[in-house]
Amino acid sequence: MHGWTLIEAAEKVRKKEISSRELTRAILDRIDRHNPKVNAYVTVLPEKAMKDALACDEALHKGRTLGPLHGVPVGLKDIFCTRGIRTTCGSRILRDFIPPYDATVTDKVLSSGAVLLGKQNMDEFAMGSSTETSHFGPARNPWAFDRIPGGSSGGTAAAVAAGLCFAGVGTDTGGSIRQPASVCGVVGMKPTYGRVSRYGMIAFASSLDQGGPVTRSVPDAAMVLSIIAGHDRRDSTSVDLPVPDYLVATRESVKGLKVGLPREYFEGEGLDPGVREAVEKALAVLTSQGAQALEISLPHTRYALSAYYIIAPAEASSNLARYDGVRYGHRARCDGGLIEMMSRTRAEGFGAEVKRRIMIGTYALSAGYYDAYYGKAQKVRTLIWRDFEEAFSKVDVILTPTSPTPAFRIGEKTGDPLTMYLSDIFTIPCNLAGIPGISVPCGMSKEGLPIGAQFLGRHFREEDLFRAAAAVEREIPLPRVAPMGGA
Repeated sequence: MHGWTLIEAAEKVRKKEISSRELTRAILDRIDRHNPKVNAYVTVLPEKAMKDALACDEALHKGRTLGPLHGVPVGLKDIFCTRGIRTTCGSRILRDFIPPYDATVTDKVLSSGAVLLGKQNMDEFAMGSSTETSHFGPARNPWAFDRIPGGSSGGTAAAVAAGLCFAGVGTDTGGSIRQPASVCGVVGMKPTYGRVSRYGMIAFASSLDQGGPVTRSVPDAAMVLSIIAGHDRRDSTSVDLPVPDYLVATRESVKGLKVGLPREYFEGEGLDPGVREAVEKALAVLTSQGAQALEISLPHTRYALSAYYIIAPAEASSNLARYDGVRYGHRARCDGGLIEMMSRTRAEGFGAEVKRRIMIGTYALSAGYYDAYYGKAQKVRTLIWRDFEEAFSKVDVILTPTSPTPAFRIGEKTGDPLTMYLSDIFTIPCNLAGIPGISVPCGMSKEGLPIGAQFLGRHFREEDLFRAAAAVEREIPLPRVAPMGGA
């Protein structure tokens, strides 16, 4: 049953073919067996999950109104606040933090009737592309335990791919949903900026962060986004627009769909030949169903990585200033004054990658350098946004690789931050422009590792992405769950 889709599991519970308690117990048992190896969860909630599953079964028995995910076990990236449940953001500084409130995403997932299994591993404060910066140790790719599951939502992608939950919600700042989805062989959707509330989602870079679904199928992702999307007055960046029925879009034809192929994403070194071949196969699927392929140009793409690694650290420098040992989180033992206590707290509480980005961001915002670095990066961001606007005047969606390579080995790139940053070279422009993107499995490498294709779309046109991704998924059937030695 761990291989069922989210929609299949919800239907079976609703029809009483299986109880929520049976389903939840089965997945908790699977977590007990496999999480020590995969390390997808940092906090598991067996007692709470079983109690909530019992309540779901009783509600079903009494004929109460049910939510779309009634009784189905799911997980959340450990970046969403959960009232009374530890929320660490993968960092020592928040290792024992217990939020007094739920994030909007948490509230919407629970209100849908889902059973929360636990909080999933992630790169510290979402800073990383491999989940190796987590204070709780790296998560591992269930397709090959010596490989990374991507990041920063690596624990969520690994959990979905390993059958340790039926769906999860992650966050995407520069590709942190799509890149792990690609290397773990699952579906990951980054909605338009402002589509999903950021209230209660611990901030990394406020103008880039966005929550989104990680699932085993495109229709599952559409269902989860329908649940978590919508306006929230508690988030000033939340957009007040109607939420479409995304599930309907997954069943629509791609005939007449114009698919853009940006030459900048397919030129130059670094793109694995197997990845290129798999993405070309996805394109062939679309054109065989009546879609039209058009070559386009996104000329400022080559500056995206540089602009991102100025803007994101600058915003992180500001956001992470709140972790000072005074109000909440870790506090260092110190006999000195307030300044020394704060300094020691941050030195002890933050990992190397977080410290690196705080220092880069603080430097970029400092007097005399603001205009030269941060100001210029924001101008480049505008040029990238204009590139996409021009492209979408000609095409409906844009098709690219999600990650330049399949999953690399754990430890392979930790000594070279710049090489690690290149893992997100195809996903970052999407965040800078605030447009939606989705990664869908489209093939396997020679080593048997998953490969994902990325679709990018117009602002608030997630339906176009679900339409294209579902067409690829139907014609390129791939395993839903990693074999993990047949377990």
